[in-house]
Amino acid sequence: MSSFDETYDWVVAGSGAGSFVSALVMRAAGKSVLILEKMPTVGGTTAKSGGVIWVPNNRFMIDAGEKDSAAAGITYLDAVCEDLPGSTHEKRLTYVTEAPKMIDFLVEQGVALERTCDFWPDYYDEAPGGCKTTRTLTARYFNKKELGPEWADRLQPGFAHAPARLAEGMQLPYVAKSWKIKALMARIGLRILWAKVTGKDWVSAGAALQGRMLLAALKAGVDVRTETPVRELIVEHGRVTGVVTDRGRIGARLGVLVNAGGFAQNQAMRDRYMPGTQAAWSNTPPGDTGDLHLEMERVGGVLGQMDQMVGYQMTRMPGWEKAFVKPPIQSTTGKPHAIVVDQSGMRYMNEGGSYELFCQTMWERNKTVPAVPSWAVFDGNFASEYAIGGVKMAKYYDMWRETGYLKQADTVKGLAEQIGCDPAVLAQTITRWNGFVDAGRDEDFHRGERAYDQWLGDPFRSATPAPERSLGRIDTGPFYAVDIVPGDVSTYGGAVTDTAGRVTRADGSVVEGLYACGVSSASVMGGVYPGAGASIGPSMAFGYLAARHAAGIGNQI
Repeated sequence: MSSFDETYDWVVAGSGAGSFVSALVMRAAGKSVLILEKMPTVGGTTAKSGGVIWVPNNRFMIDAGEKDSAAAGITYLDAVCEDLPGSTHEKRLTYVTEAPKMIDFLVEQGVALERTCDFWPDYYDEAPGGCKTTRTLTARYFNKKELGPEWADRLQPGFAHAPARLAEGMQLPYVAKSWKIKALMARIGLRILWAKVTGKDWVSAGAALQGRMLLAALKAGVDVRTETPVRELIVEHGRVTGVVTDRGRIGARLGVLVNAGGFAQNQAMRDRYMPGTQAAWSNTPPGDTGDLHLEMERVGGVLGQMDQMVGYQMTRMPGWEKAFVKPPIQSTTGKPHAIVVDQSGMRYMNEGGSYELFCQTMWERNKTVPAVPSWAVFDGNFASEYAIGGVKMAKYYDMWRETGYLKQADTVKGLAEQIGCDPAVLAQTITRWNGFVDAGRDEDFHRGERAYDQWLGDPFRSATPAPERSLGRIDTGPFYAVDIVPGDVSTYGGAVTDTAGRVTRADGSVVEGLYACGVSSASVMGGVYPGAGASIGPSMAFGYLAARHAAGIGNQI
C-alpha cells in the first residue's frame, strides 16, 4: 500500500460545477473532501459561461405550472441524441430521472437557483418531447464579497459583472425598441448604484453559479486548493486510491472524481482528435488542456467522442484575439435581414439553430466546399437595427472598415467581389432567400419554424407570423459581410462512464475508485447539444451520482 502525505475520503480534480455538487453530497454524508484546482482561480469554464443548467421536469418548471416529465425528457433526448459510447438510452434516462433530484438537493443546501426565464426553448423543440418554453435554470446573481477576502479574488471572473439576472441582460440589446426594457435598464442602474453605496460586488451568470457553489462548499467544510494540479492517478491492485500533486501524494479512501475540463486549449490534442479546429477560437480558460484525459486513459479508461466539441460560432472582429469572450455571432445570423454563405456564395444551413449544430455543419460543409471561414451577409436594414457580435455597428464602423474586417458595397455584385465569390451565385442566393421571406417560409432549411429560431430572432416583430421573427429581406443597400469561424465553449469528449459516473474500460468493466463528469467525460448527450446548459447540467448530475455511489448512500441525504 502506498504511503500518502495526507488522505481524504473524496478527492476531486478540477473545480467545475459537478465538483462542487459532489463535494456537497459527500459533506452531507459526513465525508471529508478535497478539491484540487490547477489554476489560480476556481470555477473553470462554467464560471466564464452563462451558467445555464438544462434539467427537464425541474422543481421551478413545476412551480410555474409547466407540464413536463421524465418521460417527455427521455423521449426528447432519444429523438435527438445518437447512441455513442458515452450516450446510451440508459444513461440518458438516468439523467432525466436524477437531475431534478440533484436540483432539489442543491436548493436544500442553500444554493439559490431560479428559472432562467419563461422562454428559452430546447434547441430542437420541434422534436417529440421538446419544450417550447424553457427547461433552463441559473443561479441568482451573487455578491462575491460573501466569499471573504481570501476567496473573492480566487473566483474565476465571468462575463457578467452586474446585479442583473441573465434573462435581464439578454433583453438589453433591445433597449431602443421598448420602454419596458428602458425601465429595466434604469432598475439595473439603480442596483449598481446601490451596490456601490453598500459595498457589494455583484456577479451574474456562470460566475454567480460557481460563486454560490464555492460558498456552499466552504461553509460545508470542503478543503479547496488552487494552483495544485493533479499530475498522476495512483493505482493499487487495479483501484485508483489517490493522486500525485506538486505538493505531495494524497490518498482517496472512497475515490477520485475527475472534472478537470476538456482539451480545448491543447492544440496537439485538437490536431489528433479534431484536425482543423483552433484552440485560438475557444472560449475556455487556459487550463483546459486535457491533462487528465490522457491520465485516465493511461490507467485503463477508454476515451470516447473525442471528435466532438460544443461549437460556438464567432467572428474575428479587431481585437478578438485578446477578448475575454470571443465575439459571438449566433445572435447576428439568427436575426432578420441576415444569412450565412460559404466561400462560393451559397447558403447551406439554418442560421438560427443550435450553435453546436451550426459549427458542426460548417465543418462538414468545409469538406466539400470551402466554408471556414463563412460569411454573414446582411443589408442596411440589419445594420440600422441589430448588433454584430454584441456590438452596434455605429460604434466601430470606421475602424472595422479600415481594418478590412467589415466588407461593404453599394451592390450585391460589389460585395461578392469583396468576399471573393462569384457575383452571380451570391445574387442568386439572395434572390432565393428574398423569395422565401416574401412567402413566409424558408423552403431550404426551415429557419424560423422552431420556437428556438424565433427566440434568436427579433421578438418585437411579434405582430407578424411567428417565423418572420427571424426572416427579413436582404434588399436595402449598403450590403455588408463579416467572417464567421467555428469557435467553441468546450470540447465534448472524454472518459466513457457508466450511470454512476464510473470510468469504464474497453471490456465494459469499471476502473474501481475512478469517476468522471463534465467535459472530462464523454457527454451523455453524445454529439448533440439539446438545449442551453446541456453540458453544465450533466456535469452537476453525474457529479451528484458519482458521490452518492462512492459514499454508498441511498435516499438518506
